[in-house]
Amino acid sequence: MLNADTWRQYGRHGRLLAFKGFLTRRSFRPIVTLRLCQAAQRGGLPGRLLLPFYKLLHKAATQLAGMDFAWQTQVGPGLALTHGWGLVINPGARIGSNVTMFHGVTLGQRDRIAADGSRVSECPVIEDEVWIGPHAIIVGGVRIGRGSRIGGGAFVTEDVPPYSVVAGNPAAIVKTGCVPDVMNRADIGDSAPAAAQLTGLHEQS
Repeated sequence: MLNADTWRQYGRHGRLLAFKGFLTRRSFRPIVTLRLCQAAQRGGLPGRLLLPFYKLLHKAATQLAGMDFAWQTQVGPGLALTHGWGLVINPGARIGSNVTMFHGVTLGQRDRIAADGSRVSECPVIEDEVWIGPHAIIVGGVRIGRGSRIGGGAFVTEDVPPYSVVAGNPAAIVKTGCVPDVMNRADIGDSAPAAAQLTGLHEQS
């Protein structure tokens, strides 16, 4: 996954390049630390011993980048954060592969009261190759379809079909059949397993 993230930044990848990005790119550093935390969590006892250190590193990285981005967030390969200032992502959000997000983006939780009186919390699912412009707000259990573009400042509370352009407050579809906007698209092979995982997570929410 980190190789794909590095490719999105530079158009190529490698360990030294990822390390360079960690040292020099404020908006790339939180992606690296998120991957480290999640790898440590999956790594059995040796990894779990390192997890507290990686969590501290991630907290420092997000604070320096001016964003709220929990390490538990499930993110597909090839994430690109442009500028990053003011980014707020709820840990319950699900993000696919080759997604691009600009500064000020919010992926937020929305609570609703079910028919039985219980409180239900829902978060967005962002499918592959979605582009989200500056200060866009996406809240609730909505799905943003593959290859769509969310215009800057849009306020989205409803599902967006694949390959759609959305703008405005409240958001409305202004174009269909758009071409995905993915700079330095990372080749991750067959993305069907990732899409299936997102589907399953969405159904469980």
